[in-house]
Amino acid sequence: MQTVLSEYKELTKRYLRPQLTKILILLMIVLIGSGLQLLVPQIVRYFIDLATSGIFQDSLLTTAILFIAVAVASQMVNILANYIAQNLAWSATNELRSDIAAHCLNMDMTFHNSRTPGEMIERVDGDVSVLANFFSQFYVQILNNLVFIVGVLVILYFENWSVGILFTFFITATLFVVNKVRNIGVPFWGESRQASANLYGFIEERLGGIEDVKSSGATSFVMKRFYELLRVKLLRDRKAYTVGVSVWASTVGFFTIGTALALGVGAYFYQKGQMTIGSVYLLYSYVQMLRMPIEQISRQFQDFQKASASIKRTVELLRTKSLIQDGKGISFPEGPLSIEFNNVHYSYKDGEKVLEDISFHLEPGKVMGLLGRSGSGKTTIMRLLYRFYDPSAGSVKIGNTDIRDVRLKELRNVVGLVTQDVQLFKGTIRDNVAIFDSQITDEVIIQAFKELELESWFRQLPDGLDTKIGPGGEGLSAGESQLLALTRMFIRNPKILIFDEVSSRLDPVTEKLVTKVCEKLLKGRTGIIISHRLAILEIVENILILENGEILEFGDKEDLQGDPNSTFYKLIATEREGVLQ
Repeated sequence: MQTVLSEYKELTKRYLRPQLTKILILLMIVLIGSGLQLLVPQIVRYFIDLATSGIFQDSLLTTAILFIAVAVASQMVNILANYIAQNLAWSATNELRSDIAAHCLNMDMTFHNSRTPGEMIERVDGDVSVLANFFSQFYVQILNNLVFIVGVLVILYFENWSVGILFTFFITATLFVVNKVRNIGVPFWGESRQASANLYGFIEERLGGIEDVKSSGATSFVMKRFYELLRVKLLRDRKAYTVGVSVWASTVGFFTIGTALALGVGAYFYQKGQMTIGSVYLLYSYVQMLRMPIEQISRQFQDFQKASASIKRTVELLRTKSLIQDGKGISFPEGPLSIEFNNVHYSYKDGEKVLEDISFHLEPGKVMGLLGRSGSGKTTIMRLLYRFYDPSAGSVKIGNTDIRDVRLKELRNVVGLVTQDVQLFKGTIRDNVAIFDSQITDEVIIQAFKELELESWFRQLPDGLDTKIGPGGEGLSAGESQLLALTRMFIRNPKILIFDEVSSRLDPVTEKLVTKVCEKLLKGRTGIIISHRLAILEIVENILILENGEILEFGDKEDLQGDPNSTFYKLIATEREGVLQ
């Protein structure tokens, strides 16, 4: 618990310090509300004593009006306090969500590969939502309730010192028990949150692959697994709630005893003539009022049990460092840039070789075709060049500069990447080409279509740039999605372009159009084209062939395709034979 409290302090210090003025205003309003609550039993006691002593009706009416005024003022203060608390909570948690989302986006691919998108959604939104109460009320409510308890005890001491001592011991014992039982539920709430993350991760994955699930007849299996995870969540939630309610139950039990004590002590002192009926009511009322702050304290700690797992997970996530660290800030030289791999080794897992001793040099402004069977390491070379990962050994250089010495932002401005899986968003054609950047004007987008000779295709769109497309490019063909991705890249204007299987899903006619656009994009740029299909390689000048993570062949395309002993020559011959057959 001490660890969780220190982590909670770390979060509050970071996200509540900018909200200090609001916190102080909230604390002042809450304390005023407590003062008004303490005043109410005094007014009622005065009213009862007036009524039992036969005082005139005017005095009773004045007291009743005063009671109503204080009660209304107390409610108004509570409404204002809740408004400020909620505003404070959402301001802080929205900033925390933003920081976590940005932190996750900046993490390396090893981090993301080990976590499902559903789990990350639970971290960014689910865990943070649980913390909203603790960014708004935890410290304030604890302090306010302690002040309220002290205020009640002081009043009881003034009424009768023996009553004050009795209920000081009673409250101390109650708080002691609450403090002891509050830690019981922490591990159970941690298991509950993890069960939620597992469930949402499973749902996200299966919805993302819904076509494969249906086509393979795996619906029954998916539903069975869904029910299993749902049952695990139910059992863990039930156990956490059952254990967590022990705090509440202990408070209820103690205040059953407290009420009996108040009535018994009040009756005793009334019979001895040391208390009036109004004073007996005052004692009973204050003991009942003590139940509220102690229950709120126990509820805060019960909620803290629930949030402990979220606090630990949130702080743990923010403390996780990316394996890909930003460079020192060395800049790339001006003009076209070369690409160089020097004795590069890489393994995704220990002992599982992906690339071994890869060395090649691609001259500035040249385009290289990268070939090889599935799993040979082609895409890994692209990922290393883009710094999704760093080599296990060796170096990757662009323009004779080690890419680890360059800021990631500059590297990814210099290197452009287009893959076969184009990421499109629900919105307009304009939104998807500009990636929601308002600084990219319609004129710039239309000029890009013209220069890429895509104007005729663009003119066929029903609403031009305002044409709506669904999530994932719904409403567009695979070829049209690729054309949008290539237009994006043209506007970005990187110095190096990597095309990863951009034509693998296209028919021959569309492939020819995409190849033509790629050729225009590559003019004056250094490029790498990863492909299983040879048609798009007509525009390359060098060929590199991988086999089991090693270089099988590298050289000038013209030389290799004219050499009957080269692997590239044999690949061309094999493809031609397939076409003739």
